[in-house]
Amino acid sequence: MDRAGEAPGSAAREALERLLLDGPRRYTRLQVAELSGMAPERTQRLWRALGFPDAADDDPAFTDADVEALGVLSALIDSGFVGRESEASIARAMGQSLSRLADWQTDMLADALSRAAGPGDRSTVGEEAVEAATALLPHLRRVQDYVWRRHLAANADRLLTPSGAGDRRELAVGFADLVGYTSRSRGMGGRELGAMIEDFESIAAEVIARHHGRVVKTVGDGVLFTAGTAAGAAEIGLQLPDAWTTEERPPLRVGAAYGAVLTRLGDVYSPVVNLASRLTSLARPGALLVDRELAARLRGLPGYRVRPLRRVSVRGYDHLQPWLVRRGNPDDDAADHGYDDDFFDPDPDHDEP
Repeated sequence: MDRAGEAPGSAAREALERLLLDGPRRYTRLQVAELSGMAPERTQRLWRALGFPDAADDDPAFTDADVEALGVLSALIDSGFVGRESEASIARAMGQSLSRLADWQTDMLADALSRAAGPGDRSTVGEEAVEAATALLPHLRRVQDYVWRRHLAANADRLLTPSGAGDRRELAVGFADLVGYTSRSRGMGGRELGAMIEDFESIAAEVIARHHGRVVKTVGDGVLFTAGTAAGAAEIGLQLPDAWTTEERPPLRVGAAYGAVLTRLGDVYSPVVNLASRLTSLARPGALLVDRELAARLRGLPGYRVRPLRRVSVRGYDHLQPWLVRRGNPDDDAADHGYDDDFFDPDPDHDEP
């Protein structure tokens, strides 16, 4: 129940914030800096890196949990685990990842509360939100901690052979892209579009995980992934369009390349990433195009056929040669995805990647 003179829902909002922030807002930005022993400019830089807007100097926007978190960060820096030069980058990576997770969880909870309340009296929604958050928060924390630990375990080999702030490895990098997404999405309602994106991300995550790949990030109409082996990349690129395609959905195309990649803060950086993106833009619906290096690695594996397409000029590449990957059945013309003989490179010097 809101107190007299308060805006509707303010009491519930305050209770919800106290629950999520482990206490009331009581400190200004300058007070938090003083209590944590950090310079105000530094705390502001970290706050922005986490993705939060600036707070006025006289705004009591911070809690005891904020002071405690800065104290933990100071301890990590003093231990040498986090360097001052990388603290903002780490905060930014964490903020971006957890912001998306929080957005999804908020939408999920709001939708559940809306369905439970129905079209009638909504005066108790705030109280129900507080009750639901109180019940769910411990479970969400436990699940998130579990998933985080499992991902650390999956990278145990890299923990045993550290290589600094960035890790250079040989990887296959691929993009899967929905063809005609922009025009298709214009005619969709918000719920229909959201359902399609959810289906796409779900199917992509399942296929990529099945073949020991990793989803680096999704951006609306596409997904960027990595795979440790050429065969893993090929299976993802061949199976994902088949798993996704129905008459109601826009078709999917995939491009992939292989080479040295720098992995940093969960993202990947390399000319290989740009090459995979260009190959994706050249691919026909349902097709998998790869670069010369990945084609060479697939050439020696049973179950795959690679054929060179004619060289093309695209942004950043004057004579890019894509290679079409298909299953090993030479009689399956449908697997050429509409590429007739005019599209393939007739030069015998290019028969072998």
